[in-house]
Amino acid sequence: MSLLPAERSALAAINPAAMLAQVEAWCPVNSGSRNLPGLERMAALLADAFSTLGEVQVHDPADASQMQGDGKVVPLIHGRNLHLAVRPQAPTRVLLTGHYDTVFGADHPFQALRWLEPGILNGPGAADMKGGIAVMLAALTALEASPFAADLGYEVVLNADEEVSSPGSTPLLLECARRVDAGLTFEPALPDGTLAGARPGSGNFSAHIAGRAAHAGREPEKGRNAILAAADLALRLSALVAPDLKVNVAKIDGGGPNNIVPDTAVVRFNMRPETPTAEARALSAIDATIAAIMDRHEVEAHRHGHFARPPKPMDANQQRLFDLVKSTGEDLGLAIGWRNAGGVCDGNNLSATGLAVVDTLGVRGGAIHSADEFLIVDSLKERAELAALVLMRIARLGFRRAG
Repeated sequence: MSLLPAERSALAAINPAAMLAQVEAWCPVNSGSRNLPGLERMAALLADAFSTLGEVQVHDPADASQMQGDGKVVPLIHGRNLHLAVRPQAPTRVLLTGHYDTVFGADHPFQALRWLEPGILNGPGAADMKGGIAVMLAALTALEASPFAADLGYEVVLNADEEVSSPGSTPLLLECARRVDAGLTFEPALPDGTLAGARPGSGNFSAHIAGRAAHAGREPEKGRNAILAAADLALRLSALVAPDLKVNVAKIDGGGPNNIVPDTAVVRFNMRPETPTAEARALSAIDATIAAIMDRHEVEAHRHGHFARPPKPMDANQQRLFDLVKSTGEDLGLAIGWRNAGGVCDGNNLSATGLAVVDTLGVRGGAIHSADEFLIVDSLKERAELAALVLMRIARLGFRRAG
């Protein structure tokens, strides 16, 4: 399928200089996932930018919580989320998502942009994913300049907590995902343009161990050592690793003076199952392992957390949208490939509703989640053209939700 004159005309509306200017304005605004004032500033900038498309609504986050080092579970507030709906009565509808939080907190040394070399921009969120949000906005602007816009409705969700598994925005994302026909998420592609295909699920957990304090020299036998129990739990959890399950014990909090048997500890860990079956097995194993630790060490224990990201398989439903993106890329002279990824994103949650979703339509870049993060600037225009043409093709072909 070659480009129609109307498609070419719409793509000509994409302005790469304006997109780069947006990235340069947005990246210096610190929007770390826990920096609520910074997130508010970033949300205001994005609401203004997307207001050219329609009325942007601001949604408070859903309730969330975290376990402290002493085992207490307390509320955890996240940033607010932006939502835009355009032509909700159109015959075909698409959900476009992006996150404006980054992994770099307000006290992180990585705060500024710099050019690594001509065309390679280093900066916090440049690729992940303020550059992707610029791509999304340019693609939607191009769609609106086309004659195909009338046949396509869309919703946009820009969330403030994706980097911490989207606890405050998942209800909004799922609500939108259930009423549209396809999903496009603007996480960065790899430097060569490769997209993410299948993704594992992910769950973050904390387990509190409550032991009994005692004098370490006079009567240690009366104590119940929470640190030893936590270490035993960490080893047993690590032993659950399987071909379809990754386990990472990340941290143990607790302990105290050398002359006191420690009475409290918290083990924090992540699990990544490849399939729903592996997820169910992992959850059962977590609870069984904690029960075994309680029995072996004569301590009390409880867990906090859940699998926030379901596995995202590359099934026939996903394949048909990837095939559309691939054929669209070919008409632009782009070779679109994909491969399974170890990371997770909001695309996991969207696909769990039965929605076909391609979740790496953002810029080409790399070294994300590090101070070496970079954006390949030429990919701003390239990826905006790809996304805009995909949207026009979805409208023309009448892409429908499976089932």
